[in-house]
Amino acid sequence: MRHIISLLMENESGALSRVAGLFSARGYNIESLNVAPTEDPSLSRMTIVTTGSEQIIEQITKQLNKLVDVVKLKDLTAGEHIERELMLIKVRAEDATRIEGFKALVANYGGKIIDESEDICTAEITSDGVTLDRLLSEIDRDDILETVRTGASGIFIGARSLRI
Repeated sequence: MRHIISLLMENESGALSRVAGLFSARGYNIESLNVAPTEDPSLSRMTIVTTGSEQIIEQITKQLNKLVDVVKLKDLTAGEHIERELMLIKVRAEDATRIEGFKALVANYGGKIIDESEDICTAEITSDGVTLDRLLSEIDRDDILETVRTGASGIFIGARSLRI
């Protein structure tokens, strides 16, 4: 099963390396990983998307909690949450009809065009991963020049939060 693990960690050099090393040493896969500072400059929030049985996820969370840099950890998939991912996509659009079709598709998914030249169009779309995958399936693979995805970020719904 897919899990989104969100943790607060000390914003220090080597912290990311220690987390990645923990996964690597135990043979666990990281599907996506993102890290950024929080409203407290001494802390960073790391979001890890991984897959595994309940036992494996329990083992991962126990091992992460043992790391000295980790301040607090939550499995977002254990409760109601919102997840979003940003995708940048560059496509070949060799004629006006294709450009307009791509623009309409992007708008239908709530995205926007951020760069346009004679025969190339680039868009940004923010949604959940399943929706982004669906959008990609609607575009001819030969037209896609490049895609960049951030991986999931998430937050609990309502009063529940990850705070120290």
